[in-house]
Amino acid sequence: MSKFFRYFEYAYLLFAAFFLFEAFRIWGDQRNRAYLFLFFVCVAIFMFFFKRRFRRKYEDRNK
Repeated sequence: MSKFFRYFEYAYLLFAAFFLFEAFRIWGDQRNRAYLFLFFVCVAIFMFFFKRRFRRKYEDRNK
């Protein structure tokens, strides 16, 4: 089951990369929307590290 959670963590990084791409793509046209995408990038990266830390604590507890 931990492999599933490990892959799910990296999905957050994929979402962050997608949001970053979208932010740069629309930077010249819709600046406010680009800032929203940059906020989503920050949230996705935070969730990656948060889920990673939580999974490791869970794995250490079960050993």
